[in-house]
Amino acid sequence: MMTETSAAADACLRTFLVVVDETEEMRSALRYACQRARHTNGQVALLHVVPPPEFQHFAGVGRRMQEEARQAAEERLTALAGEVYDISGHTAALYVRDGKAADELMLLLDEEPSITVLVLAAGAGPDGPGPLISALTGRLSGRLRVPLTIVPGGLSDAEIDAVS
Repeated sequence: MMTETSAAADACLRTFLVVVDETEEMRSALRYACQRARHTNGQVALLHVVPPPEFQHFAGVGRRMQEEARQAAEERLTALAGEVYDISGHTAALYVRDGKAADELMLLLDEEPSITVLVLAAGAGPDGPGPLISALTGRLSGRLRVPLTIVPGGLSDAEIDAVS
């Protein structure tokens, strides 16, 4: 007997995780993941990590700032989920975490065996690929349990579509 969970797992063989942030190149990773999911009957998962608030003299102020940041993250994920559905044809899995991006990403990968590919986009500017890619290809590379796909952040939508 097939359960609803195992039927869903069989229907979507791959889950492509994209870390959502405010960078322009994130859009490249999102498009690539959506196209790959569409071509492979996969799913896209979106992770938005809300950084810890900077020190506040009043605990209530810091707590309120964190709540507002989390609400903004949820709204952003909801909007992006619509784009994911439009491109891939599948509903996105959404994750909001509080903490440091690399730490929360590694925790999510440990907790969610359904995630099979991590998709990130490299910064196209002189500052390098970005702190998350640097960490994942450096000190954290041995801890990754899934393949890491790095999309050049400067690709056009047409170029991304051609390679995905």
